[in-house]
Amino acid sequence: MAEEGVSILDKLGVDIGYKATHAKTITEADIGLFAQVSGDFNPVHVNEDFARKTFFQGRIAHGALSLSLLSAAMAKLPGLVVFLSQSVRFLKPVRIGDTITAVAEVTQTRRDKGILTLKNTCVNQNGEAVVEGEATVRLYQAPA
Repeated sequence: MAEEGVSILDKLGVDIGYKATHAKTITEADIGLFAQVSGDFNPVHVNEDFARKTFFQGRIAHGALSLSLLSAAMAKLPGLVVFLSQSVRFLKPVRIGDTITAVAEVTQTRRDKGILTLKNTCVNQNGEAVVEGEATVRLYQAPA
């Protein structure tokens, strides 16, 4: 339990500007596993012949796969992290072989509740933003 009058954010050392990151190179296996777990077998993700005929000109990763990397970044925040909300814009396709770095940066705090607003960004190996958005999480003291 938090000490009386001391914010959980102070105890955990989290304030505006704090960043958490997670990076991953997307593989064909990742896309196949994500399709299995999510049930999303859209052919633009799983069928190269089909995807080549689209304006993407080849297979792309599920947008939610990139979004899950943001979830992984936020899970690296200190304490017990509870995800409250998320809004995103998908800006560019992610392809097999792309290395995506997800960054969650604290932009606002509600110190009395331990609530954070985070700017969420995923960038590829070329520094191009592929996903942008905002999330809200609440931090609690992790159980001992």
